Amino acid sequence: MSSPKRLARLAGFLYLVNAVTSGFAFAYVLGKVYVPGNAVTTAGNVAANSGLVRAGVVLDLFQATEWIFLATTLYILLKHVHQSAARAMVVLVAVGAAIVCLNDVFQFESVRVATGGSYATALGAAGSSALVLMLLELHHYGFLAAQIFFGLWLMPLGYLAYKSQMFPKPLGAALIAGGACYLVGLLAVFLVPDFNLGEKINVFVTLPSAVAELSMVGYLLAIGVKTPKVAQSVLAAA
Repeated sequence: MSSPKRLARLAGFLYLVNAVTSGFAFAYVLGKVYVPGNAVTTAGNVAANSGLVRAGVVLDLFQATEWIFLATTLYILLKHVHQSAARAMVVLVAVGAAIVCLNDVFQFESVRVATGGSYATALGAAGSSALVLMLLELHHYGFLAAQIFFGLWLMPLGYLAYKSQMFPKPLGAALIAGGACYLVGLLAVFLVPDFNLGEKINVFVTLPSAVAELSMVGYLLAIGVKTPKVAQSVLAAA
C-alpha cells in the first residue's frame, strides 16, 4: 500500500469483517441450535438447521483465516514501532486461528451425527442426541480455550498502538486492558464451580474487550492514522 492511512483502513475493514462473521458463526448460529444440558432439543435443532450449522462452520473457518490477514496488515502498519512485539502479535493470532479451525471439526461432526441414521441405529435416539450435545459442548469450550489468544494478541497490538503515536494512547491502553479481560473471563469459566455463573461472569468481564475492539475498528475506518507526519515515517520505514 502506498499510504499508511489506506493500509489502516484496510485493517479496519478486515477487522469489521472478522467481527461480523465470527459473531454470526458463534453467537447467532450456535445460539439458535445449542441448548446447554438439553440433548434432545439440541439434536433436533441441529437436524432442523443443518444447512445453517454448516454455513456457520464455513464462516468460522473463514474468519479464523481472515484474522491472520488482519494481523499481517497490522504488522506491516506497526512493525516500525517494535518489530518483536509486532511479530509476537502475528504468532499469537496464528496459534489462535489454528485452534479455532480445528475446533470447528466438532461443530461439523455434530451435523453428521444429527442427520446420519447410522448413529441413531448404533447408539439409539437418546445416545445419538447425547453425542450431538457433547460435540457442541466440546466446540463451545474449545472456543473458550481459544479465548486465551483472543486476549493475548490484543496486548502487543495495544502496546504498538500506544507507542506508535498513530492512535490515541487511551485506545492502546484499552486494548491492553481488553486483552486482560479476556483472560479473566476464561479463568472464570474454568474455575468457578457453577458453570452457568462462570459463563455469566465471562460475558460481563469481556464487555470492555468488545468496546475496545469496536473502538479500534471505528478509529481505523474513520481516521486511519493520527498524523500525516507519522504516516510518512511509516512509509519511509516500509
